[in-house]
Amino acid sequence: MNLAGDDERTRKFVTNLGLITSSGPHGPNIMAAEWTHHISHAPSLIAICIHAVDATAENIDVSREFGVNICASDQASVASIAGGSHGNEVDKIGVLQELGIELYKGKKINAPMVKGAVMNAECRLLGKYELGDHLTYVGEVIEISALPEKQPLVYHNGRYWNVGERIEKPPQETLDRIRALVEKYKKGSGRKH
Repeated sequence: MNLAGDDERTRKFVTNLGLITSSGPHGPNIMAAEWTHHISHAPSLIAICIHAVDATAENIDVSREFGVNICASDQASVASIAGGSHGNEVDKIGVLQELGIELYKGKKINAPMVKGAVMNAECRLLGKYELGDHLTYVGEVIEISALPEKQPLVYHNGRYWNVGERIEKPPQETLDRIRALVEKYKKGSGRKH
């Protein structure tokens, strides 16, 4: 099945906005990647999904490294700049600097990092996979920092959102009932999930 990017059924996902930074043949660059995921704790791995024609793809292919900056809720303009044009046509880093957005040089990679992001991870390329109409790059985290006082910018249905109201877990009596039912319906000794 093929679905269009604006298909209402695919707009039900809620994601963060990864600001992917790189440096290479296209110079220092930034792009917005909705599909940015932490996929392993040990070793810490992050996957990003981008188009093969993006300047970021060529930068990563050559440099074998990239930055992942999770956009903070007060950085909607950064997300719009990073996602609003192509790095092979526009110097988006120059646009950000002209607007007074602060960047800093990565500690362990040769790519700019976005100051004030919720999380900044410097990654060394571990693997590249062609999956459908995107390339998936998996990077091993070699440096990471976070700003716990900030909230991530949320992306849903083509719009930016705040995280919103916290929803409590079910009451303890419901959790106890669920736990009892799980015990009742266990399938022998195997994997947990």
